Amino acid sequence: QVQLVESGGGLVQAGGSLRLSCAASGGTFSRYDMGWFRQAPGKEREFVAAIRWSGGDTYYVDSVKGRFTISRDNAKNTVYLQMNSLKPEDTAVYYCAAIRRGPIDSQALGLLATYDYWGQGTQVTVSS
Repeated sequence: QVQLVESGGGLVQAGGSLRLSCAASGGTFSRYDMGWFRQAPGKEREFVAAIRWSGGDTYYVDSVKGRFTISRDNAKNTVYLQMNSLKPEDTAVYYCAAIRRGPIDSQALGLLATYDYWGQGTQVTVSS
């Protein structure tokens, strides 16, 4: 059973930056592909970014490409989401998620149903 704990959220002005962290425990971190999702008030949870177990492949939703970077440190059992040039529309609760590595295609990494483990979320608020 994998436990995930997000941190690093907060209030930032538009154009600012935040780095989210997701610490994993209870499993061998390098055996899991990881994803970040977000949910704004009144909206469905949506995919933001994903990274393969090795860190070699990353995927992003179009709206964050060039602004957000997902990375991982398998020695620290942590996945990160560096968010730059933040916009008010990035305001949401951000969740990390994990799925044991396997024959999962890149499109599937963008789907909530693919993931078995979820964190509790961290709030990101971007003021205009």
